[in-house]
Amino acid sequence: MPAISLIAVPGRRQATVDAAVEADQRGFSAIYCPSSGDALGICSSIAHLTKSIKFATSIQPIYFQVAAQLANQASYLNEISGGRFSLGIGVSHAPALDRVGASRGRPLSDIRQYVADLHASDPAPGVAGAGLPPVLLATLRDKMVDLSVEIAEGAIWANCSLNDIPRSIARIPQQKRDAGFVVANMIPTIIDEDKEAAAAKHRKSLTGYVMLPNYRNYWKSAGYEEEMTAIEAAIADDDLKRLPELMSDRWLSNSTLYGSAAEVRDGVTAWQEAGVTTPILVPSALKGGHLAGVQAVFDAFSS
Repeated sequence: MPAISLIAVPGRRQATVDAAVEADQRGFSAIYCPSSGDALGICSSIAHLTKSIKFATSIQPIYFQVAAQLANQASYLNEISGGRFSLGIGVSHAPALDRVGASRGRPLSDIRQYVADLHASDPAPGVAGAGLPPVLLATLRDKMVDLSVEIAEGAIWANCSLNDIPRSIARIPQQKRDAGFVVANMIPTIIDEDKEAAAAKHRKSLTGYVMLPNYRNYWKSAGYEEEMTAIEAAIADDDLKRLPELMSDRWLSNSTLYGSAAEVRDGVTAWQEAGVTTPILVPSALKGGHLAGVQAVFDAFSS
């Protein structure tokens, strides 16, 4: 079973927590909670209301609070959940940080120092089940993959390319992978027979990502230089309405899942065969948004 992403935004928080309980009952492998909608808040609810499912932040931005505070919160969730929690952290993206007025620095050095500070601030070192949980790093390109191998217990990609992920995973020593190193990827997912409409919605949702230079550089290296160069030209011309049409089917099918339930299940298998131990479905729907997409995923993986 894949993992599922749950986002508790205002107005649907209780329904999202209810979905977390259902995911536990249905046997999904894990729940991953993005920073939008208060990842730590919903993780606290999951810790208390679910019984066996693993869960994690995906991710908690390091610039949102000092490491000592986050270490205490993570330690609490680790203990209360009986060791089911993992702490996914990352630098987030400039637009998200700008919205809350958070400052930012150099990603690699800042992450390295923050992880060191987390361990130094562990409120219960040596106390089984009560200290700092496994740390997972948000990653995309090679240097952050290498850093995750060095200082963390796993890595979380988001919107990476199926054709390129085996190359990235090959940077993780087999011994690490055999020991349980988490290899996760967040995959935008729409289950609907209207593939054209689903693809159009994915393109709209991913517009913000193709506007980020670090993502465009990643996708260029993954084999989509033509698409990303055209997108950069459109951005330079301030012709943002053209961006969706510049996202090729080839690129989209390697970054997202969409189509019938059977097609999405086959897609999950393809990601697993590529080496992703934890495919994280990020559900949406043509009508009803995130929670409607969650229900479609529940139905698809329970049939």
